[in-house]
Amino acid sequence: MTNQNEELTILLKQVFGHNDFRPLQKDIMVSTLNGQDTVAILPTGAGKSLCYQLPALLRNGLTVVISPLIALMKDQVDQLLAAGVAATFLNSSLDANTQHQRSKELGEGRYKLLYIAPERVMAGNFLTQLGQWSIAALVVDEAHCISEWGHDFRPDYRTLCELRRAYPKVPILALTATATPQVRDDIIGQLKLRNPSIHLSSFNRPNLNYRVIAREKAARQVWEYAASRPMDSGIIYCQSRKATESLTAVLCEAGLPAIAYHAGMTPEDRTKNQEAFIRDEARIVCATVAFGMGINKPNVRYVIHAELPKNVEGYYQQTGRAGRDGLAADCLMLFSRGDLIKNLAFLDEITNPQAQQVARQQLDQMVFYAEDSGCRRSYLLRYFGENWPEANCGNCDNCLEPRESWDATIDSQKLLSCICRIAQKSSFAVGWQHLADVLVGAQTERMRSWGHDTLSTYGIGKDKPKQDWIALGRQLALLGFAEVGKDKYPTVTITTKGMAALRDRIAVHLSRPLAASVNTVAIKAPIAKAGEIPCDDGLFQQLRVIRKSLADSRNVPAYVIFSDVTLRHIARAYPCTESEFLALPGVGERKLTEFGGPFIKAVGDWLKDNPRQSFPDLKPSPSAPRNAPPIPAALGATVLETLRRFRAGDSMETIAEARRFTLSTIEGHLAQAIEFGENLEPIAFYTPEESDRMRAAFLGQEATGLSPIFEKLGGAISYGKLKMYRAFTARKQNEA
Repeated sequence: MTNQNEELTILLKQVFGHNDFRPLQKDIMVSTLNGQDTVAILPTGAGKSLCYQLPALLRNGLTVVISPLIALMKDQVDQLLAAGVAATFLNSSLDANTQHQRSKELGEGRYKLLYIAPERVMAGNFLTQLGQWSIAALVVDEAHCISEWGHDFRPDYRTLCELRRAYPKVPILALTATATPQVRDDIIGQLKLRNPSIHLSSFNRPNLNYRVIAREKAARQVWEYAASRPMDSGIIYCQSRKATESLTAVLCEAGLPAIAYHAGMTPEDRTKNQEAFIRDEARIVCATVAFGMGINKPNVRYVIHAELPKNVEGYYQQTGRAGRDGLAADCLMLFSRGDLIKNLAFLDEITNPQAQQVARQQLDQMVFYAEDSGCRRSYLLRYFGENWPEANCGNCDNCLEPRESWDATIDSQKLLSCICRIAQKSSFAVGWQHLADVLVGAQTERMRSWGHDTLSTYGIGKDKPKQDWIALGRQLALLGFAEVGKDKYPTVTITTKGMAALRDRIAVHLSRPLAASVNTVAIKAPIAKAGEIPCDDGLFQQLRVIRKSLADSRNVPAYVIFSDVTLRHIARAYPCTESEFLALPGVGERKLTEFGGPFIKAVGDWLKDNPRQSFPDLKPSPSAPRNAPPIPAALGATVLETLRRFRAGDSMETIAEARRFTLSTIEGHLAQAIEFGENLEPIAFYTPEESDRMRAAFLGQEATGLSPIFEKLGGAISYGKLKMYRAFTARKQNEA
């Protein structure tokens, strides 16, 4: 196993040019190389692709990668070929002769990696043909697409269960960037994974700066921001095709290189525009949510949502397309209350009542995010079941520039009292709109017919606009003073906490809501720049020109040559020899041979006319707060339910049967709870004698996979007990 670890480390630098693994990467690689089914949930930019690309070089046989989009396949293969890795793809973009030739070469064992689309798996006799190519591993990328609970369900992914039936002994690796516990369990079940090793990273992206800005004259706000960053690539998301085209026209008229992308365009035009963006020929793409899933462009420096997204999960995935290279990037949202009204109109088009209710809840969560005065990062991580214990993340608008606070006690008393008066008067509750109408003294037919114009609270809030009362109500709901129902037309009720605040006249201090200025709201650069790599900017720009020339001559995107991260390291280290150049991040042996010469020469030429600058040492940005575990400290709902049942006295077998999970899944839930400090005792899972035997077996073993331990013990101790022992050991290490 030590040799395997050493080989992975050597190949990491030799082929891919990296000196260190990112969190969990090596654990995932070792797990799959040990032949274990594996689930890896890592945020965008955490290096998921490397988790199967590097092990493929150590295997005798072919690693088959199922990927959803043609553009992503070609992009990945281009990058692998540039690094000297034998990779190819098969999809509908190839003519019959090319497909036949590649199939022949696959049969001859010329490739280490093959990318295919999910719909091809069940086409014709393809499953049988795969068996002739010596498959060593199967990878399912964007695995959340297999789940109906996922935000991007694709029916073609359901056919992938046939892979397990056809190749029962081949290990499967499932990868995704966004998966709730429910989706995670569905992935395991649908792919028929056996006792999978689950690796769950933090969803935090420390280099992303999150901001929400009041929208006023959105086109001008976007133009001003994009014009201030003329060399940077950005994605601007709009809700409709019309808005996409309109914003593109505005930017182009202002002289900015922008293109549009939406489902109403022809496939040829979409492909052409996507290629232009990937190759930096167009710096800006204005798009609907149809754009981005297959984009592997690492140097997107900003993502702007010109309108309110429909749900938090989609918003997180879209913002994740910024800063994939780890450098600083901005995630901006322009928000106005009008967005909510427009999205509510779209909900009426959903005919399924349950689907409409879910969509409404998701929309409310998105509005809460926009209006929340707390840490943006904390809100997003909490949505995915992860705890962010720090009071200030240091890289969002609310943490960097907290909004002004005000004494909202009297106004809160008025609003909470109004909720109570309506409840006393009527046998039903109402929504925020009607509550605000009562407070401002609106004269409507509904007001008169319900008798709400006779309430003591009628008209007591005339001094404020109706929208201010609605915004106040939403803040009080976020703080737990009121509760919003989950029906199609959500109504508001007062909570126990709200009644106490009303009765005891508890002081309430709130942050001012987002407010637009008289003119346009200028988008300032963020104060914090997590992920920045200071360098000689003049040299950096010169290196970008050389990179673009090399990329164009090879007909590949610029980042296939070198990433911005590598260029910045060149522009701060000034390498003048091949050994100095090879030592930089992102420079492997093949890339040194192919591209090192022009860049080393450029550095030498630059130093003839420009002084060498010095820069402070780089400090790595943590993916999680100090002293926090590398994966979420908050347990998801599905784990907590298993823990509740186990504490109530149910056996793991009983819980598995009742919840329709495999025993292995339940064991995994409890192991996760143990590792994060739940007060469970080892005696509940194994005997002292078994503990001694496992301690001896684990001694000196560096791998995280359990197969070698299981075999070392001759199969006398189950995988479940081994999993528990490892969890208790990890808990002790964390406590130490």
